[in-house]
Amino acid sequence: MPNLDKFIIGFDHALRTLLTPAQTLRPVPGTQLPQVELNEVEKHESSALMRVNHTGEICAQALYQGQALTARNAEVQHTLAQAAREETEHLAWTERRIAELSGRKSILNPLWYGGSLAMGAFAGILGDKWNLGFLAETERQVTAHLAGHLKRLPHHDEKSRAIITQMQIDEAGHATSAMAHGGVELPMPVKMMMKLGSKVMTGTAYWV
Repeated sequence: MPNLDKFIIGFDHALRTLLTPAQTLRPVPGTQLPQVELNEVEKHESSALMRVNHTGEICAQALYQGQALTARNAEVQHTLAQAAREETEHLAWTERRIAELSGRKSILNPLWYGGSLAMGAFAGILGDKWNLGFLAETERQVTAHLAGHLKRLPHHDEKSRAIITQMQIDEAGHATSAMAHGGVELPMPVKMMMKLGSKVMTGTAYWV
């Protein structure tokens, strides 16, 4: 695909990710569960955690787009596209839950998107095995991050728990798929830098 076409498609994808409601083909996890009344403190905690997860999904969209732009192998591009489709569903689920909790999305999402896009593109430039390794490590860290959220959520907020639990399952599957398609383990310093960047993003998105 010509570079100009890729740029136009990428710009359109960015606008749709940031400005339009995400769509999901799968039912939102927890839809069948009864609505439980949360007090103000519990509602604040749940909505803040879901805002963090929503921002994480914004970053995932940008990462996968950047990686796909520079990936060399068609099979790698397919793996990235499949993961991105499921991340779009996660985006829709978290967005809907934030609305149900009368919360708000992070006002810094455009900033997180731009930074993640650049990181994804750089990972792709390094080569497909590192590209997939970056995807796998990202998803491992996200899976661990979601486990932490399950511990912090109000114990009776089953709707939020159902969403995060399914997201965990999907993210772990993305990591496994990436390694099966030729991903390699990243050097420990790179993993630590990724954790540091994630900590900054999640800590900021919790409040802003």
